Amino acid sequence: MARTTKKTAVILAALALLATATALLIYGPLLSSQSSYIDPADKSLVASGKPIYLTYCASCHGANLEGQADWRIRKSNGRLPAPPHDESGHTWHHADSVLMEITRNGLVPGVTAPEGYVSDMPAYSKLLNDHQIRAVLAYIKSSWPKQARDRQKQITQQ
Repeated sequence: MARTTKKTAVILAALALLATATALLIYGPLLSSQSSYIDPADKSLVASGKPIYLTYCASCHGANLEGQADWRIRKSNGRLPAPPHDESGHTWHHADSVLMEITRNGLVPGVTAPEGYVSDMPAYSKLLNDHQIRAVLAYIKSSWPKQARDRQKQITQQ
């Protein structure tokens, strides 16, 4: 009897594991892509992001998301100026998870920047929580034309 009970327990555990794995395969990508996507159509999130952006980001990236002048030309210290966050920049080329990581931790060589890259982008993890960072990104994304928003959404959900 004890042997049959152990066998049954092992079979039940294996079935539970199989059911969990199947559910993750079917629903996991849907859940993760929806929860990670920052929706610029969320007017409340956008409205809360604008003053945060103006307080923490505009001094480098511009009050109108325009970035610093000559943002593609290295400064004398070898660093690049702050890029624009409007459609003329490359922010919309990145998935939301990457934008969150860069905002939280700055540009980290080998993670969110090429090895050896040095940046003036500070880490905001001690100043802003994830909801505030998401709000700033929603605000930034809300300024992009529909085509850029749609493409960035595809990148995020891949």
